Amino acid sequence: MTDDGGQSEVVRTPRPSSNIRHLSSDRQRAAVVAEARSWIGTPYHSCADVKGAGVDCGMLLVRVFIDTGLIPPFDPRPYPIDWHMHRDEERYLGFVFDRGFGEVEAPQPGDIMVLRYGRCYSHGGVVSRAKPVTIIHAFHPARRVLEEELALNTALNDPTRKRRFFSYWAKRQ
Repeated sequence: MTDDGGQSEVVRTPRPSSNIRHLSSDRQRAAVVAEARSWIGTPYHSCADVKGAGVDCGMLLVRVFIDTGLIPPFDPRPYPIDWHMHRDEERYLGFVFDRGFGEVEAPQPGDIMVLRYGRCYSHGGVVSRAKPVTIIHAFHPARRVLEEELALNTALNDPTRKRRFFSYWAKRQ
């Protein structure tokens, strides 16, 4: 907030894109996981995307894939904090499908995992390890970005969450 009660604008210093598109898929995957890990500890904050200051699960995915240079910049905001509780629109999956990610059965590091919360898919993270499935995500109950094994978090491992996996590389091979 500004002194006059208005909203201050967040100014982001453009980060030079590492543009890893010319690397092998294994090196691209490693770069995605490394970028996601660089956000660990960032506080959870809805609609934010500033490393070390605040991010939510959706914007974490956006930043990781844009900042590695794999997808062109886009901004899905604004969105209400509770959009997934009152609508059936698969907004979260739309971001994934619109960027050419393909669904996969067996995830690999660098892929995306999404889960149902409320009425639609509305939580996700970057897979950092395939076996056991481990993800890096901005998790509201933890109030930060963390890396955790899925099986150890009962809220995420609940079968009613209907987890699905998507890969940037599925349609590019």
